[in-house]
Amino acid sequence: MAETGLDEVRVDRFAAHLFDVLNHSGEALLMSMGHKTGLIKAMIGLAPSTSAEIADGAGLNERYVREWLAGMAVSRIVEYDPVAKTYSLPAEHGVVLSAADASGMAGHAQFIAVLASLEPRIAEYFRNGGGLPYSALEGLDWGVLVGETDRDEWLLQSALPLAPGLVDRLRTGIEVADIGCGYGHKLNVMGKAFPHSRFVGYDIASGSLEVARKESEEMGLSNVAFELEDAAELHVVEGFDLVLAFDAIHDQRAPRAVLAAIYEALRPGGTLFMADITAASSLHDNIEHPLGAYLYAWSLCHCMTLSLGQGGEGLGAMWGEQQALEYLSAAGFADVAVKRVERDPVNNYYICAKH
Repeated sequence: MAETGLDEVRVDRFAAHLFDVLNHSGEALLMSMGHKTGLIKAMIGLAPSTSAEIADGAGLNERYVREWLAGMAVSRIVEYDPVAKTYSLPAEHGVVLSAADASGMAGHAQFIAVLASLEPRIAEYFRNGGGLPYSALEGLDWGVLVGETDRDEWLLQSALPLAPGLVDRLRTGIEVADIGCGYGHKLNVMGKAFPHSRFVGYDIASGSLEVARKESEEMGLSNVAFELEDAAELHVVEGFDLVLAFDAIHDQRAPRAVLAAIYEALRPGGTLFMADITAASSLHDNIEHPLGAYLYAWSLCHCMTLSLGQGGEGLGAMWGEQQALEYLSAAGFADVAVKRVERDPVNNYYICAKH
């Protein structure tokens, strides 16, 4: 023990941890840049190559590529041969970085830069209260982040089949609503895959809906529509066979009212298919959560603050399974199955039937 009374071993251990934090933060930015520029995809399956060869193959500036490769090499993400001065991406690393499902780490890394850009405004809310308006998200890179196409197959083949018989019903033709549809990419993908079903997406962000409509038009879809609507004020009675809510309920101004509106909007025998964050409702039970810090940061900079910005409950992304089940039960859903998808470390899937 030092004279100050400090445990010097504990000081050194914590300092080492914070060095890791800084390094991992840099790695996240490097992965994000590699994803956005196409460098990670360009290196998958590529034989050991020089920075000039990699830059040429990706159509990028060599000096920037070389600096990026150096950062990826010291991160042990890319392997470097100092004799040949070549770089390679191990196949195993490529799988984890670029997986076409929710486990693709390069895709998640993109969000770090976007969330960090909101930090100055969030700091003001610590002092003065309130929260972000949805307009604060306009102009950020959410379109690239959310509108990815490499997870489309995963949505159709892994996520939706969690609800027994749902894919067959979609093929036959049913009425579907998506609550908090955002940029509408998932709904457009489903509209194309299931032409006999009819889809409508609801969101309160007009800019997002413009992107959704543009993509729908480009895809030539006639069975998908998007409407500006606060889901808490939906007031549809038995109009849908399926309601989707992908990581949207915890963002709502009034999540209890939204779930009640969803229950009212479903026809008897209808289904709420809700994806939401895999977490416990108790902080104590989330201490060992493998993505805890990442998801609480998401909540602080996006989910919770957007709800508070509307004068809402501020539920937050980490409201947890126990509270989710409580809210679903209060809305009228007595038959709820909670499922997981392999290689999705983020979400629970709540399959909720209305009898």
